[in-house]
Amino acid sequence: MFNSQIKTVLLLGGLTGILLGLGQLFGGTQGLVIGLLFAGGLNFFSYWFSDKIVLKIYKAKPADENKHSDLYHMIREIASHAKLPMPKIYVIETPQANAFATGRNPQHAAVAVTSGIMHLLNKNELKGVLAHEMSHIKNRDILISSVAATIAGVISYIAMIARWGAIFGGFGGGRNNDNGGILELLVLAIVAPIMALIIQMAISRSREFLADETGAKLIKDPYSLASALEKIEKNVDHFPFKKLGSTEATAHMFIHHPFKGKSLLNMFSTHPSTKERVQKLRAMKL
Repeated sequence: MFNSQIKTVLLLGGLTGILLGLGQLFGGTQGLVIGLLFAGGLNFFSYWFSDKIVLKIYKAKPADENKHSDLYHMIREIASHAKLPMPKIYVIETPQANAFATGRNPQHAAVAVTSGIMHLLNKNELKGVLAHEMSHIKNRDILISSVAATIAGVISYIAMIARWGAIFGGFGGGRNNDNGGILELLVLAIVAPIMALIIQMAISRSREFLADETGAKLIKDPYSLASALEKIEKNVDHFPFKKLGSTEATAHMFIHHPFKGKSLLNMFSTHPSTKERVQKLRAMKL
């Protein structure tokens, strides 16, 4: 768990380093500040209202406590072990087996599960999934992903300015269009946004590994979560969600990527491979 936290710190540091380097290369702080305010505002709004937004996108409905008494019981038990407030619980009617947690902090958290996952998994496997989602809440992963998205957003904003500057002949604060200027433009407009995306996706994968580990330790059972992940992967292949509007931006929230067309390269994936997650879980010593 400590290694995962250190990895996240280093990756966020890498993102910040790219941002500061671009600010210096761009030749001024005004554009950097504007980008920071713009991206920060957008991601703050997303962070503050993320629970309402994502629940509405997937048409999640509050879970009936009488109908889903086992679900409430398991989440109460996990919340108690994790020393967390009881989150709101939602159900999404779909055959796809999946789940996610959202909310800006533990006091405003929600856990959503699909009807498909409740039909597919046995109680121990479902408990493993719920422990994983409660671990995202415990580890403040919504906040961390929002910080990463803000920094990556500013980098993309600077790259956009560089591209427009090149089009209209005004790049880098009036610098000459020599070989050095061309190289700077290449870094600003192409390389930096790609590097930022790679780091942002690495942070997402790191938090998934951490939630797997934290959840397994909460319930003292890594094997049930491993089994659940294998079942979920096969199910999602048969029942993928259709991409609508900005739904791809919410893919990282689910325990398994819910859409078809996942990245062929692991560095651009929001989730680690199921095989790697399962191997780590089954190798855990509690």
